[in-house]
Amino acid sequence: MEAMQANTVDVVKRMKEITQVMKTPEDVLHSQGVTPENIEDMLDELQEHVESIDMANDLHSIGGLDPLLGYLKNSHAGIRAKAAEVVSTIVQNNPKSQQLVMESNGLDPLLTNFKSDPSTNARTKALGAISSLIRHNQPGISAFRLGNGYAGLKDALGSDDARLQRKALNLIQYLLHNNKTDRSVATELGLPKLMMHLASSDDSLVREAALSGLLELAQDKSSGNALPDQDKLKDILKSRIEGISTMDTEDLHAAREERQLVDSLWKECYNEPSSLREKGLVMLPGEDVPQQPPPDVAGKMFEPPLRAWAAARPTQKDDSDSGSGKKDLPLLLGAGPSSGSHSSS
Repeated sequence: MEAMQANTVDVVKRMKEITQVMKTPEDVLHSQGVTPENIEDMLDELQEHVESIDMANDLHSIGGLDPLLGYLKNSHAGIRAKAAEVVSTIVQNNPKSQQLVMESNGLDPLLTNFKSDPSTNARTKALGAISSLIRHNQPGISAFRLGNGYAGLKDALGSDDARLQRKALNLIQYLLHNNKTDRSVATELGLPKLMMHLASSDDSLVREAALSGLLELAQDKSSGNALPDQDKLKDILKSRIEGISTMDTEDLHAAREERQLVDSLWKECYNEPSSLREKGLVMLPGEDVPQQPPPDVAGKMFEPPLRAWAAARPTQKDDSDSGSGKKDLPLLLGAGPSSGSHSSS
């Protein structure tokens, strides 16, 4: 317990030091030899600390949340992207921090970056943070809608970046599933047609996400919300069935979700099973038996120290793009501007 408490004190002390750096004007940091890469490394470290819900909530009380949100407007795309990643970690399944970020107007710069950042990576990270911020957060969803968030999602679907497309599709499905009234908005914006196009993507995860969103819309039988271009959709599904039918065993197993989505969507739209079912390709032998994972005998022993004592958190959805290796991080500020150039090692 003493070691854990000492570690907590050290983390809070370090977060206060990071907050001091984030509050320091960029020209002062530059005069001390601090580079944008140093700032990104520092934000990497901060992200590790705020994986604990307690530490995420403490960031606001020590004055670190507002300067972190300020980094979303930084002139360096890498810093904007990394700041969005940290925000995403802070608000993930954390209603208190979601509220604090909303009260600090954190959604506004995230929306700006998502819709208009010249860096595709910064756009993608901003969208990831928005997704974490507005999930299970009705005021956040309302603000997203008022901030023309759906128009941003439409633009993201039309991009040529698979990660951005995938994140946009996942958020669209969540919003349509939880806000039935938004389905007419999605239809008016032409999202179903874009989703149909992406159902033929070369990226398997984009295809799955597009098919999943289309199934969500197809299951809505209220008037005016029928999927458009049913004949075109049938052609797309026939093409996917043909592609799936020519897969080898390994690819078939990897495409399990796509196989089942294609069959479900066909049945929903045309009131009959797809030809995948008669070919025996919807459920392969053995797939109907739930796979039991092996017991986790080593997880607690080998998990990172911060995770070991931190408050338990739900696992992040694996479409997040974080996970870069940690580096030895510099204490960026010296005694003051007069201390001269500062080493970044």
